[in-house]
Amino acid sequence: MEQMQSEQTIQRLRELYRGYGYIQYKMSKFEPYDLYVHNKSFLVSKDILTFTDADGQLMALKPDVTLSIVKNAKEGAGLQKVYYSENVYRTSPMTRGFREIMQTGLECVGEIDLVAMGEVLMLAAKSLEIISGDYLLDVSHLGFVAGLLDGGEVPEDCRSELLKRMGEKNVAALGGLCRELGLDPEMTEDLKRLTVLYGPPARLLPQLEEMVRGERMASALRELQEVCELVPEGHLRLDFSIVNDMDYYNGLIFRGYLPGLPSGVLSGGRYDNLLRQMGRGDAAVGFAVYMNLLERLGERETEFDADVLLLYDDKTPVPAVLREAEACRREGRSVRVERCMPEGLSFRTVRKVG
Repeated sequence: MEQMQSEQTIQRLRELYRGYGYIQYKMSKFEPYDLYVHNKSFLVSKDILTFTDADGQLMALKPDVTLSIVKNAKEGAGLQKVYYSENVYRTSPMTRGFREIMQTGLECVGEIDLVAMGEVLMLAAKSLEIISGDYLLDVSHLGFVAGLLDGGEVPEDCRSELLKRMGEKNVAALGGLCRELGLDPEMTEDLKRLTVLYGPPARLLPQLEEMVRGERMASALRELQEVCELVPEGHLRLDFSIVNDMDYYNGLIFRGYLPGLPSGVLSGGRYDNLLRQMGRGDAAVGFAVYMNLLERLGERETEFDADVLLLYDDKTPVPAVLREAEACRREGRSVRVERCMPEGLSFRTVRKVG
């Protein structure tokens, strides 16, 4: 049953992406090891399963899809939009054994502007909505953080440690590290303040305006203001503890959460710096949905036979019943239509049409 639900979710995600003009990307299970070893710090899992093929070339069982997409995207060929459903092979943090993990996601490579970024963020929200109407999408912007560090003339080799403390929301350790580095006290307070900021854009964007120092921070704030309008505010939060490696990421970054799951099921962002590392001059933004985590969501929802029981009577127009049922399904909820409450079944919500 869970496998069937997972396949249905993947199919709905594919249909969503195709509806926005994205083309399916297919790749082999194996890629040359060099592709990954030169970009190891970009990978979620640093362990790579390798073997030598019949020609003597060292190959890797793919731990990532994004690197392959970027490698094969043609520079200067315009905006290239692809989606994928692929298994990757990574070590489990608990067992250190390799696991096969299904990812579904998309990448947009080429000349990235606010329209492209906004579309990707909107598709991330729609992807989560297909799985659950109770999703949250947390958004950050590395340009805002980097601009703050630029203003304080923080050395490049010190930034990763500062980002690590921000990611942990460890304000005390962050303050201590800033003092060790001899950073400006005012900038230190802004960093600490930024680390604990969390909430809806309408409340936090005015606070961010007060912190702007220089054009890099101002530009990042303008981007946030634009793209935040594309996701329903009840599902969107700003969270600057979401930080990634600045060697690869450079702009908007985001993470998606579902109730009952301890970690994010969706992760994405803009990663122009990865392309620079690969000798390219274009840009890229994308995200992945970690389908294996949805198994736990399925365990949580097995107590219900359907999300919604929709009841009707003889006075209810047939089109009204069927339209309301379809509207619920478009929101990602399963719906059972009945004249009366069926025995032996349970539902998350019971509604009457009309």
